[in-house]
Amino acid sequence: MALRLEISDSVASGLQLPASEVESRLRTELAVGLYAQGILSFGKARELAEMSQYEFGDLIGDRGIPRHYTEADLEADLAYARG
Repeated sequence: MALRLEISDSVASGLQLPASEVESRLRTELAVGLYAQGILSFGKARELAEMSQYEFGDLIGDRGIPRHYTEADLEADLAYARG
């Protein structure tokens, strides 16, 4: 499934961004917001933002958004690292 989001001309013209940055910035802001609310995982949010793992991690860190990393995540990572 693919989704398409339509933004009215009045809202689009109110954006204080160069036209060349609008789509990228909206993708990024949507990704950050959904991640911060726990609606989207880190991997899917960075995919939506079209950023690398490191770029997205830096971005949410700069914005003071905590990583959603549970004890279960740690255990899974440790088990994977052990083989």
